[in-house]
Amino acid sequence: MEHTHLGRSGLSVSRLCLGTMNFGPETSEEDSHAIMDRAHELEINFFDTANVYGWKKGQGVTEQIVGRWFAKGGGRREKTVIATKLYGSMSDWPNDTFLSALNIRRACDASLKRLQTDHIDLYQMHHVDRATPFDEIWEAMEILRQQGKIIYVGSSNFAGWHVAKAQETARRRNFMGLVSEQSIYNLATRQVETDLLPAALDYGIGVIPWSPLHGGLLGGVLKKEQEGSRRKTGRALERLEEVRPQVEQYEAFCEELVEEPAHVALAWLLHQPAVTSPIIGPRTLEQLDGAQRALEIELDEKALMRLDEIWPGHDPAPEDYAW
Repeated sequence: MEHTHLGRSGLSVSRLCLGTMNFGPETSEEDSHAIMDRAHELEINFFDTANVYGWKKGQGVTEQIVGRWFAKGGGRREKTVIATKLYGSMSDWPNDTFLSALNIRRACDASLKRLQTDHIDLYQMHHVDRATPFDEIWEAMEILRQQGKIIYVGSSNFAGWHVAKAQETARRRNFMGLVSEQSIYNLATRQVETDLLPAALDYGIGVIPWSPLHGGLLGGVLKKEQEGSRRKTGRALERLEEVRPQVEQYEAFCEELVEEPAHVALAWLLHQPAVTSPIIGPRTLEQLDGAQRALEIELDEKALMRLDEIWPGHDPAPEDYAW
């Protein structure tokens, strides 16, 4: 497994990040623990979770599963760069949602308890809170860092201008600010190329793409449809009829490459500037093992051009929409 720095930080993380969103709702705790053990065997040291994962409000089901895995010992916690998030509602009571200083403090302490650890390596804002000023957010994060409860701060679902505003506010406070941004980014969804990626590159922020297969759309959905081996849900269901001709071309091109579509989609992301680690969310050990193939695929200029023809991207703003 190749490792790289997370943005401009000195933190070394694996080029694939283990997403845990399926742990609990889709994958049993026993199987989740086996997947995390296997990830370490593959030298994947970067795990991503969130306080709302598990989708039982206020329970933090997925964080608890990860915490019980850490509690098994054997260097599990020490070998893991754990990233979690806050923003989503943990109850219907006021101040248990969003990014107020009060919720940042409470949410962090709750995540630490569920994860059974004394610190979070990367604490991420799960969304933009337009009602809370960044001075308030950064003061709360600075205190957590001084207390040793968090080490790095990241964002998720920010636009380029949100990143710029956050970083300039942090600069005035002599604080490091963001080291990462977690965005939806894949061959079929490339809007972040207009302003988010240029901002991330300029500020030295590592991009962690989520939904790298767009909910299965880029994972051989037509072949699986023919075989009857996959039920289309979520993003794949929403987009398939709209982009079916592109998916047909894409799967045909992957056949020419003699590679699985899912592996090509991950490999493409690994070739993109600013991308640190795409998040893979395996439900099974087989899916985790299969994703490793993406690390071995070298896409030459001709292949990258063909993928751009099938899935057109964006130029940086303003050239994307102006002369």
